[in-house]
Amino acid sequence: MHLPRVLRTASFRLAATYTCLFAGSVAVLGAFVLWTTRSALEQQMTSRIEAEAALLEAEFRSGGVDRLVAAVHERSRGAHALDYRVQDLGGRQVAGDLPAAETGWSEVSTTGRSPGETDDSERVRVLARRLPDGTLLAVGEDTGRIEEATEAIFFALWWALGLTLALGIAGGLVLSSGFLRRVDGIARTAEAIVDGDFEKRIPERGTQDDLDRLARTLNRMLDRIGELMIGMRQVSNAAAHELRTPLARLRQQLETALAESQPASGVESALQRAIAETDGILDTFTALLRIAQIEAGTRRAGFRLIDLGNVADAIIEAFAAPVEDQGKTLVGSIAAGARIRGDRDLLTQLLANLVENASRHTPPGTHIEVGLIATPTGASLWVADDGPGVPAEEHERIFDRFHRLDRAREGVGLGLSLVKAIADLHGAQLRVEDNRPGLRVCVEFGGAHS
Repeated sequence: MHLPRVLRTASFRLAATYTCLFAGSVAVLGAFVLWTTRSALEQQMTSRIEAEAALLEAEFRSGGVDRLVAAVHERSRGAHALDYRVQDLGGRQVAGDLPAAETGWSEVSTTGRSPGETDDSERVRVLARRLPDGTLLAVGEDTGRIEEATEAIFFALWWALGLTLALGIAGGLVLSSGFLRRVDGIARTAEAIVDGDFEKRIPERGTQDDLDRLARTLNRMLDRIGELMIGMRQVSNAAAHELRTPLARLRQQLETALAESQPASGVESALQRAIAETDGILDTFTALLRIAQIEAGTRRAGFRLIDLGNVADAIIEAFAAPVEDQGKTLVGSIAAGARIRGDRDLLTQLLANLVENASRHTPPGTHIEVGLIATPTGASLWVADDGPGVPAEEHERIFDRFHRLDRAREGVGLGLSLVKAIADLHGAQLRVEDNRPGLRVCVEFGGAHS
């Protein structure tokens, strides 16, 4: 037989465990209270009996047996009288109504002795002493009051224990029901997403508790997954569109090569163009695969402490001559001590793509600068030019895959997408600014430097 769902939740089990622990603590504390209370009452009784016996002994010393008997009769009529027995040497009881008792402390059983009293036996704690003339004096007190107080405390503790268990279980049920409702909300959201509703999100209650933080984290994860899926769909659509044209060109040029099999020079030229188009297609696929690999995060395992200054110097040295051949200049403003944890090859690729992008989309005479400074949290890297720049509304779109401002230019629009993927892998922030004139692309690394 299966228990109800609410009884099988982790929150109910936790509440039940704490309830049992608390109930156990109440039981232990109750037993201690019961023991200490009974001990205190017994001590009070002992002290009262001893004080009463001492007082009666003083009466005997001052006036003999007659004075003692008179004192016993007088004190027996009091509102809070104890029980007494005065017995002569022959064993005859001369005062009081206690049964015979041995000297010292003992307990005796007695019954109701007056009209209207019940015949129920009572336990009496007795202190018996021999006086100097041999007379036996016994003073006792009914233990019934101690038993009644003990019983009252005992039942009060039972009620407290029962209420503790009942309230704990009730609280566990309420807590578990609320927990179960929120878990069901998460499950319903997951099922809706599985069914294709990718806009569904887990509701938050605004209580800032653990489940709210979990819901917020899961919603951020779902947002990220949604962005990746949108990006994947865009890549698929863009790839199909972008690859259709070069493939059509390739087919046309191969047909031309077949038709121009005579003379051989025409065939060779057409085949060379076909190879170039094929290389472009392969480069596109290579870039897409590289971006996918970087976004998967598999390269983080190879992160090491990298001196970005060395990377920047190597790029400037490698690109200085080609940029100069285009009638442009490439200079560096590299500060020492800019170190971050990262992948050297990918960081080299990032900077190379930024420099290549700047040189490709600027006219002759453009001045291109590679800058690097160390920051309190990592490093700041930038590539700036004084070319025509990019419209402000395009700043955020230049990192989209296959996005090109000028469709007539070479390239497929994956260079800056690769830059963004590498920056994201390193936890860096990309920022596009107007260089007035020209464009400035900044990469802010937040990793610790040394």
